[in-house]
Amino acid sequence: MSDDKSTAGNMLDAAKAKINEGADRARAAGHDLASNVGGTMDNMGDKAKATEDRAKAEVHNAEAHANYNEGKREAKDGDGH
Repeated sequence: MSDDKSTAGNMLDAAKAKINEGADRARAAGHDLASNVGGTMDNMGDKAKATEDRAKAEVHNAEAHANYNEGKREAKDGDGH
């Protein structure tokens, strides 16, 4: 996060991060479903991919909250920049 970002820029970044979080969680759910079909090695691979996608989702969630909070802070400054 940059100090020269506007309120709108921070809020846009927060929204993008939430979209990415949703996509990561959807991929994780798909891998979870796939882990119930196929051979043992395939299932283990799908479980690992689901875990990785859930971790990425948590990172995107943290980014969204940080950008949102920065946007709120910028808005309270009164100048929006």
